[in-house]
Amino acid sequence: MSRHPITDLLDLLGRRWALRVLWELRDGPLLYGELRARCDEVSTSTLATRLAELEERGITTRTGDGWALTPAGRDLCAHLLKVSDWARRHPA
Repeated sequence: MSRHPITDLLDLLGRRWALRVLWELRDGPLLYGELRARCDEVSTSTLATRLAELEERGITTRTGDGWALTPAGRDLCAHLLKVSDWARRHPA
């Protein structure tokens, strides 16, 4: 039985640091070191793994300016910003 595409996406986004990487890239490309610093000094191996997974899914890409969101990644972030808005309106 094949998995639903949302299941694969939620599995990926549920991995530690995946959403944080997307959040930090939302405003534009970052060099690897800049991204790592913004992610509270996540380990290099974890960051490299998450970037590779996100790249494989077509969400991030390496550019001359560092790591960036692809058009699909920007589209995903637009939806995630709606979740951010929801969180502001409904604080814990």
